Amino acid sequence: MKIIIVMENTSNGTCLCEHGFCVYIETEKHKLLVDTGASEKTWENAKKLGIDLSQIDTVILSHGHYDHAGGILSFCEQNSQARIYLHEKAGEDYYSLREEGFTYIGIDKRILQLPNLVFVHNDTDLDEEISIFTHVTEREKWPTSNLRIRKLEHGEYIQDPFEHEQYVIIHQNNKDILISGCAHNGIVNIMNHYKKMYHSYPDIAISGFHMKQKTPFSLEEKQIIQSIGQELLKTGTLFYTGHCTGQEAFILLKEILKDKLIALHAGDIL
Repeated sequence: MKIIIVMENTSNGTCLCEHGFCVYIETEKHKLLVDTGASEKTWENAKKLGIDLSQIDTVILSHGHYDHAGGILSFCEQNSQARIYLHEKAGEDYYSLREEGFTYIGIDKRILQLPNLVFVHNDTDLDEEISIFTHVTEREKWPTSNLRIRKLEHGEYIQDPFEHEQYVIIHQNNKDILISGCAHNGIVNIMNHYKKMYHSYPDIAISGFHMKQKTPFSLEEKQIIQSIGQELLKTGTLFYTGHCTGQEAFILLKEILKDKLIALHAGDIL
């Protein structure tokens, strides 16, 4: 199995980087992408990394935000055959509350008209190698940075409950790899939900943790992140993280998880 980080917020020096996320996975039966970054810059990286987009058979979009789905339309110009899996609620209107007001961060609505789009409603096994799960509703240690993300519903900006988030599991070589775009529903909750389904934790998890914020963490916020680190340490899982985790949170978690936490960069080959 091959895993390549095609787009991330930072680069290992070989690729472009921007606020976005895209992972390429090559299994025995599939060549797939989880997310497509924010723009066509993702495909410039793919070319540098030797990834033939025409050979991709599956694309799974983790949730309905532009930085994860922004590259899909330009991808489809190069590959119109790959099946694209999107949660049925991912096309709703999502906004971020910023200093200048509410800013749209949802997906381009043209994505919803793609002929090769498959809407995901519930937990789904694509085959013996790829599974998708959703409906993570627990709220333990929910990321506080979620509070600024809203859904426009009936003219009101309500708290986004992140029902549109879905997670990918790759089953290969007697190992399970969990991939989440941002873990908006909380990485601890996602891991615990996984354990309820499979009665163990994944061997590897690749995910942003959505802890990044513009202001320094308060003492209470640091303590919450440290407690998350302690919970993750108990799982025995090897974590790769980047994108929306933030450097300050990464340092706090690294002190606890040590070699069980590795930073992601565009161009990394795992």
